[in-house]
Amino acid sequence: MRIGVAYASRDQRAWLRIEVPEETTVGEAIARSGMLERFPEIDLEVNRVGIFGRFVTLERTLAPEERVEIYRPIDADPETIERRDRD
Repeated sequence: MRIGVAYASRDQRAWLRIEVPEETTVGEAIARSGMLERFPEIDLEVNRVGIFGRFVTLERTLAPEERVEIYRPIDADPETIERRDRD
């Protein structure tokens, strides 16, 4: 089946469409995609993952055409950053 895997670092974005067997999990799809080699800063113990903007576990089984998203940790606390003027 065909699925997508997406990740955005500070400098680059990648969205790959790959073929995986039925019953593939999120973790297996990420491993098969090559994203862990392409972006060595990804640590699946730290980075959360989701499907179409909803958090899921690495053990979740995928359905055809789903997009796995690997999220970066938040760098700054929005409550401590000064608001920017919007003119």
